[in-house]
Amino acid sequence: MPNFDPVRLRIIGSLLDSVAEDMGVALERSGISPNIKERLDHSCAIFDGTGELVAQAAHIPVHLGAMPMAVKCALQHQPLNEGDVVLVNDPAMGGTHLPDITAIQAFRKNPNDQQPFAFVANRAHHADVGGKIPGSMGLTTRLSDEGVVIPPTTWIRGGIVDAKTEEELIRHMRFKEERRGDLWAQRAALNVGIHGLQRILDRAGEKELFSGFSALQDASEKHVQHLLSKIPDGKYEALEQLDDDGFSDAPIMIRLTLTIDGTFACFDFTGTSEACTGPMNCSTPVTHSAIQYVLRCLSRDEIPASGGVLRPIRMVIPKGSLLDPPEESPVAGGNVETSQRLVDVILSALQRALPLQIPAQSQGTMNNLVFSCAQGTHYETIGGGCGAGPSRAGASGLQVHMTNTRNTPIERLEHTLPLKVTHYSLRKDSGGAGVNKGGDGIIREVEFMKPMEISLLTERRRISPLGTNGGSPGLSGVNLKISGEKQETLPGKWQGSFLEGEKLRIETPGGGGWGERNNLDS
Repeated sequence: MPNFDPVRLRIIGSLLDSVAEDMGVALERSGISPNIKERLDHSCAIFDGTGELVAQAAHIPVHLGAMPMAVKCALQHQPLNEGDVVLVNDPAMGGTHLPDITAIQAFRKNPNDQQPFAFVANRAHHADVGGKIPGSMGLTTRLSDEGVVIPPTTWIRGGIVDAKTEEELIRHMRFKEERRGDLWAQRAALNVGIHGLQRILDRAGEKELFSGFSALQDASEKHVQHLLSKIPDGKYEALEQLDDDGFSDAPIMIRLTLTIDGTFACFDFTGTSEACTGPMNCSTPVTHSAIQYVLRCLSRDEIPASGGVLRPIRMVIPKGSLLDPPEESPVAGGNVETSQRLVDVILSALQRALPLQIPAQSQGTMNNLVFSCAQGTHYETIGGGCGAGPSRAGASGLQVHMTNTRNTPIERLEHTLPLKVTHYSLRKDSGGAGVNKGGDGIIREVEFMKPMEISLLTERRRISPLGTNGGSPGLSGVNLKISGEKQETLPGKWQGSFLEGEKLRIETPGGGGWGERNNLDS
């Protein structure tokens, strides 16, 4: 195996990253729904012949950390012959929540090779996958009520679409042609990935590229080991409470004991609440994603995004808990909301080890919103305030932590559905005070031109994002239904109808402040 010098390794890594980025551009340009074409709620990555991650684009953190399990499950259940494309969204097999459908294709040096040289994959959030509630992001108590569950399923065989399989997958989904179009956009992105890998193989050669896969994973492992060695040894505990699950006010806790021992770390979630009734449960790959995300954020160096990141990490996730729920548990909000709170609890534990390095809490939610009517179904998330750090104020009005999507442009939203955006601004002074102030949230208000079905999955409506080192908390979020002069505060998890002329106003949380202001003017 070649001994890669840093320059050669960076070149190989950058070439692979560029292929993943090109896949994302193809998905954006080919996509049909605003969710994919405008919000860019999709992710692309490359895996070696065993299904280990070797490169990814700078897309959605919660997608990317979870995709390796989906690829490995696909390998176990489907042959992935030349030209095959396998789809999967099952949370028990590497999925996150059902709207996120992963498409996987094998890359072979020669079409007749039995063993694939690598795999390309992408994951895209579809605006509806046939749940009882439009948008497949509502308040349900069973996974099957959230939509079509897809175990690893061969959709394209030898380059030819299996029309019967495709129809069976989408026949229960709303606005089938949009779903079909987005699936074909995923196929187009896979084709770009296959051609991109072939170009690298032609340029670098089989031996260089194969060794580069391993070298990138080894480099990630060494980076993480170095990072862990800089954290004081010890046990650090943290506890976070979710607002609710939409069905009960019973406390839902995420408990973490983080053990640092030299170049090794154990993330033990023993003591976390049991799986809840509502959709705040999350599959285990989401926890993997959150840990990988935080480790890469902590490093001052650029850690290659590969399977080596988690090699020095041990995870203890109790079976039957919120983070490893029973098979039929709903998970729609776990991927988007519980994932954010996982980052909160991990950073809280690290704050005890690195009190002058860890920022205050950010908004801790993706503010999930689904619009649905006869004209279409649309899903979006809304940004908020970032937590302040020791050297800077928190940024305002951004998607934070486990998401990395754009907002939906007003023009596209108003073109897609019968509504009008009546207010869109920063939520002034919603960030917590401190030596460095937390970032402000967002106010987004829409008026409906026709009756509209709405689903909300939001966090931090009851429990505010905390400040750090004496900084003040950010303001919690608010969901409002406005009918003329009347305002009604909606719960964080809610679904129901709006009449023509009524307005929905979302005020997202601010980030926590960092450092005590002492006697400074507020």
